[in-house]
Amino acid sequence: MNTVMSFTKSHLAKCVTVAAGLGLLVAGAGIAQADPSGAPAYRQLAGVGSDTTQGVMNALSNAVTLGGQKVIGSYDAVGSPTINTKSTAACQGLTRPNGSGAGRTMLLNELNKNNNCLDFSRSSSLNLAAATPGLTYVPFAVDGVTYAVSAGSSLPLDLAVSDLHAIYSCDPGFVGTAPNYSVHPLLPQAGSGTRSFWETTVGITEADVVAKKYPCISDTKGGKPIEEHDGRVLDPTSLVPFSIAQYIAQSSGTLADLRGTAQLGNINGVPSLLLNTGAAATRDVYNVIPSSKVATSPWSDVFVGGNALICQQSAVITQYGFGVNKNCGDTSRTTG
Repeated sequence: MNTVMSFTKSHLAKCVTVAAGLGLLVAGAGIAQADPSGAPAYRQLAGVGSDTTQGVMNALSNAVTLGGQKVIGSYDAVGSPTINTKSTAACQGLTRPNGSGAGRTMLLNELNKNNNCLDFSRSSSLNLAAATPGLTYVPFAVDGVTYAVSAGSSLPLDLAVSDLHAIYSCDPGFVGTAPNYSVHPLLPQAGSGTRSFWETTVGITEADVVAKKYPCISDTKGGKPIEEHDGRVLDPTSLVPFSIAQYIAQSSGTLADLRGTAQLGNINGVPSLLLNTGAAATRDVYNVIPSSKVATSPWSDVFVGGNALICQQSAVITQYGFGVNKNCGDTSRTTG
């Protein structure tokens, strides 16, 4: 049974109209294709990982060519249990990883096997923990993250970071004035980059979550792990972190609409559906490549430097709700 925290809150604010900011989108985008499709069946650069960036990376895999041929093969975080990333037997039937952490782990495992099955991973969080071989986190876009509640919820649609900390730390001393609310904070599945980023934003640690220091938090719904950016898990008492880019792309039909009745709240009074670079909680999103390949084609052509092929696709990046990253292609973030 889930533990639900009760609290009182004195400051209420009106919800930002969802339609505001949707004019930033490119009309008629259509829903992105899951996993690589079309020729060539196997791409030079095969990648897995983050749910947050899978849609835009799928689109970029169709837009970016080298020598007239598609070179990026981006495999979704969810789908069939296994994926086939290259034509060799070793690269057939690989277990599909879900999330930034799982993608990084699989990339490292395959690199250490020296079988050329994976060449990069998608990540919506920065993890510079030591790795063998070394990894480089190459930013390509900017996302904003906020919280979402259901349309039928009476929970405030404007909260300070300190409020969110109190909610996610199950603080019984969080006191204001009436009305009272029952709150059930949710987190995405373990290994999610959004989960890691949100824990840092609200000031809690993964170690404490795992140790169940915060019994009011759940990361499952109906016995199943909560997938990122799926508003259908919400009920009137719950809130969950949500990528602003994902919300925008789902609103426009660029991505499959999994919002349900979710509406975005504001953090520190900053409207959630402005350009992501102006949001209260912003993050770079990355493609993670072996550090040994930074100067090697096709990694260097596709990912590295301000003129990288991905960095030239700003229209695709903004179409999927992300902000343009002024440091796109930077290679200074390494695991050492």
